[in-house]
Amino acid sequence: MGSRQNAIIRTDRYFQSGEFVEDLARLVAHPTESQKPDQLHHLHAYIDEAIAPILAAMDFDLEKLPNSQPDKGPFLIASRIESTDLPTILIYGHGDVVRGQKDQWREGLSPFETKIEGDRIYGRGTADNKGQHLINLMALNSVLQERGFLGYNVKFLLEMGEETGSPGLHSLCAEQSDALSADALIASDGPRLQPGTPTIFTGSRGGINFDLVVHLRIGAHHSGNFGGLLADPAIILAHALASITDKQGQLLIDAWRPTSLTPQVSALLADLPIGGDEPAIDEYWGEAGLLPAERAFGWNSFAVLAMKSGVPEAPVNAISGHARATCQLRFVVGTDPQEILPALRTHLDAHGFDMVKIDSESGALFHATRLSTEHPLLKFVASSLATTSGQRPHILPNLAGSLPNDCFAEILGLPTIWVPHSYAACSQHAPNEHLLMSTSQDALRCMTGVFWDLADAGPKTYQT
Repeated sequence: MGSRQNAIIRTDRYFQSGEFVEDLARLVAHPTESQKPDQLHHLHAYIDEAIAPILAAMDFDLEKLPNSQPDKGPFLIASRIESTDLPTILIYGHGDVVRGQKDQWREGLSPFETKIEGDRIYGRGTADNKGQHLINLMALNSVLQERGFLGYNVKFLLEMGEETGSPGLHSLCAEQSDALSADALIASDGPRLQPGTPTIFTGSRGGINFDLVVHLRIGAHHSGNFGGLLADPAIILAHALASITDKQGQLLIDAWRPTSLTPQVSALLADLPIGGDEPAIDEYWGEAGLLPAERAFGWNSFAVLAMKSGVPEAPVNAISGHARATCQLRFVVGTDPQEILPALRTHLDAHGFDMVKIDSESGALFHATRLSTEHPLLKFVASSLATTSGQRPHILPNLAGSLPNDCFAEILGLPTIWVPHSYAACSQHAPNEHLLMSTSQDALRCMTGVFWDLADAGPKTYQT
């Protein structure tokens, strides 16, 4: 029959033998940059050559499905059904990564080759998300090897386009709702609050990207001849942006200020650590009167991701005819995503910025989700993590970032639990991305415990 402790010992042996690093290196070697249309064959190869053999060895039935959107990455649905009378867990991961940015990595490092330095495993996708779903699959494998069965059913959904806004995922979940039917989602993405302590979050902040554009004329004109005579689009845009928040980043659009930071949520966040040395957070920034954890997990935040007017690389003495800023609002549950841009339009017009246009055609949109902090599945997983790690896990109402969790929580109607395996300073989406060896081993142990304990979860564990 085996034992929980022996399953964890198996996981330790897998990690200590170097097999985890070898398996991760094989995954990272696939340059699955979903932003590049000419890399589509690598997205297919990741499923066919990297993940399918792992799942087949655990007796999963595999089905690769095309994306409903042309030239976008495929999906994989893998199922291991032990009995239709047993509960079913859905696991999710994404195999695509952001651009490698090879020329920006530190000397001696390359995005699609893993390299260990001290406690760090470098490589694009180590933290986001290849290392994280590998940890979950290998923890599941340890339980299978030790016990010979799971005691529940498992389905695994892998997408290859999360870094481009998960194109086709919503329609896939709707069309394949039977194939993806389950009792709960347990998945991993994002960072722990602290590298050495397990973290749970039950949803994510939503995110919407859009551009603010001021286009006054074609071409640029001499700043001496026309300075003081021609309106400067960069100055207009700067003032429009300044009307959205004050100088400390506090939101000035009433419709963007959430009402869901309840006393219950504040109490959950009160004692949570946040921030660190890489980089140190700015205590003065954001909504006054809120703790840093409340600002990150319980409030909305506006950011300017990029700005351009003229030619910054080679400026000339001329007034540009246009200016553009790429912006983002991260928002929590209770903010209606359909009202975000209309509220912005009303605000800009009221402040005399009718010449500032909102371009949302290329912007990504993620919905905000959150599970009740009283849900029995949350308590069950938290107890399992505490048993394995010897620590009380940090529990968040939602991730500060964004995920396509609405596909699982709303379309499939599942309670959702996320157990991240990275940490905040992992350089996710940046050069020198890495995963910590110590956190990886701890995460493997913790997830082995969770997947072992799930065999004893009764039906009430999954009920709201």
